[in-house]
Amino acid sequence: MSERTFVMLKPDALERGLIGEIVGRLERKGLRPTRFLWRVLSPELAARHYERLAGKSFFSELIDYVTRGPVLASIWEGREAVAVVRALVGATDPVKAAPGTIRGDLGLDCTENLIHASDSPESAEREIALFFEEE
Repeated sequence: MSERTFVMLKPDALERGLIGEIVGRLERKGLRPTRFLWRVLSPELAARHYERLAGKSFFSELIDYVTRGPVLASIWEGREAVAVVRALVGATDPVKAAPGTIRGDLGLDCTENLIHASDSPESAEREIALFFEEE
């Protein structure tokens, strides 16, 4: 059964020229992109997206980071897409992320960690609506 998920390439992925590498990894795994949206996030949208992290010590740094330049928001479909993408992405901290994962191979920093991926089907639907509702 096909499932959809939300993926966002963050400013450092775009700044470092890693779009093709990351999208290629998702495609080679058998996932299919259905929508892409290139945009600079407003602080308000970034705060809504990361609302579950509000109150954490790093929250303002995270908002500053994801709003400093464009992101590439996308919707992907495939069998167990949420779990597959999360496995491909790797742990939040690139130092702890396994080799072969996106963050393990390409990540440099815990805050600037290249990519966001939904952590559940419910989060995916919320994030898809948040980013693509304005179109």
